Amino acid sequence: MAQVDPHAAVYTGSFDPITLGHLNVIQRCSRLVDRLIIGIGLNIEKEALFSVEERIRLVRQATSHLHNVEILAFDGLAVDFVKHCNARVMVRGVRSLSDMEAEFTMSLANRKLAPDIETIFLMSGEEYAHISSSLIKQIAALAGQEELEQFVPSMVADALRERLLPS
Repeated sequence: MAQVDPHAAVYTGSFDPITLGHLNVIQRCSRLVDRLIIGIGLNIEKEALFSVEERIRLVRQATSHLHNVEILAFDGLAVDFVKHCNARVMVRGVRSLSDMEAEFTMSLANRKLAPDIETIFLMSGEEYAHISSSLIKQIAALAGQEELEQFVPSMVADALRERLLPS
């Protein structure tokens, strides 16, 4: 078994699509650790707008300026993925009090499943607190490029418009 990297953290999510809120958490967390692994989860209960490969590409493009960030896909439990990455810190982004309640519950379950993994919470910047991937999916077909870029990186806005607008 590989040794735990005390300077690594893992930020998991579906990132379908990655938003400016996600990117805000990623950028801030990348300044706190030597190695940040973005785990793009496969959630069989949700129908994804983008394939895992597309999400990896979009997250990679959005984070290309951050040299200590890696992007990997996973399925299964997030705590198992954190262990697989030889990390012991899981990062969760929180936008609102309702997020905090759900994340608190998940954190308690994760602690039972993997007591050696610690969860740290980063509040998204206040200008991103209202942004969610589900909101983006709702407005993407109706919003123009400029409007979308208030919520997602430009390459994601391009991909959304290409996916959702009739040709």
